Amino acid sequence: MTEPGAEATTAPKKPSALQRLLFLGLTGLCFAYLYYRLNGAAGREGLPLVDYMSQVFSNVAWLPWLFLMVAYSLFYFFIDTLVVTHALGWFIKDIPYRDILPIRASAYIISMFNEQIGKGAMAYYLNRRDQVPGWEVGSVMLFVMFCEVFYLLVWATIGFYVSRDSLPEVFGLIPTIALVAAVGLALWMLYFQGKILPSSQLREKRLLHAFKLAKPWHYGAFFLLRSPAIIAAVFVYTIALTLFGVDVSLTSLLGYLPVIFFAATVPTPMRAAAITFWVILFPENEGQMAAFGFVQHNFFILFNAGIGLLFWRRAQRDLFGTNGRPDAGG
Repeated sequence: MTEPGAEATTAPKKPSALQRLLFLGLTGLCFAYLYYRLNGAAGREGLPLVDYMSQVFSNVAWLPWLFLMVAYSLFYFFIDTLVVTHALGWFIKDIPYRDILPIRASAYIISMFNEQIGKGAMAYYLNRRDQVPGWEVGSVMLFVMFCEVFYLLVWATIGFYVSRDSLPEVFGLIPTIALVAAVGLALWMLYFQGKILPSSQLREKRLLHAFKLAKPWHYGAFFLLRSPAIIAAVFVYTIALTLFGVDVSLTSLLGYLPVIFFAATVPTPMRAAAITFWVILFPENEGQMAAFGFVQHNFFILFNAGIGLLFWRRAQRDLFGTNGRPDAGG
């Protein structure tokens, strides 16, 4: 049982039939576009599509790429866990970093299918193991997801100003979007501080509890804690692209990556939108970019799930102890 006043984590709602149809439709359009582009590239080379893609894959320096991606995935895992640990400490209670590691790692298994449901699983885990009310953890996870959007938008804006000469024209919308988002974020913080619409009861909702406690420095601290991951990603992806036979500058990739990572948050099977983005942004290397987007993204989520499996026995022990009952220890 949970402590008095604690509540079990509410199971994430399943997507509606309309949402599932929209996601499947988007995925189908992405793969149809990829097939069209790749088939055209193969035709220009005078090869069947299968032979063309086999040639692309055979030219990749796989062993250096594998070492590079393993190192990056582990680094991302440690940074990701650090962010979650601090967020929980800000709004709920201090939980040692080593005790958050199995929670975050285990959630990666579920995140293979949906990142939001993975965060919901973390809320359930903490509720069972540490008797933290589920709504409190859910509120922190909502805060983390909210901040991730703005974190990527800030880096997309930085990337635009660093490399705008090499970016597609449509990226010129980023500063305007960032400005509107900055105004929205300021109004959001003022609302939860009670300075706007003071009689509104929305801010009293339990699931928004973390936003009511959050100060401006929390948002800035989140950005600073998370940023090493994307800075490392710029270097890692630049090197990885050369291993796939595509030369790209660090500054160009700084402009591209935040947008692509944002596309990867779209909960479609295999995040087809993110894979398609690589082909759109590098139209002169359709085969290499399709292979790169597919392998890069799927290796990342599968390797993270593998990290989760390494921690699975620890997670089971934390949740159920040795007698099959919830363990409050950790």
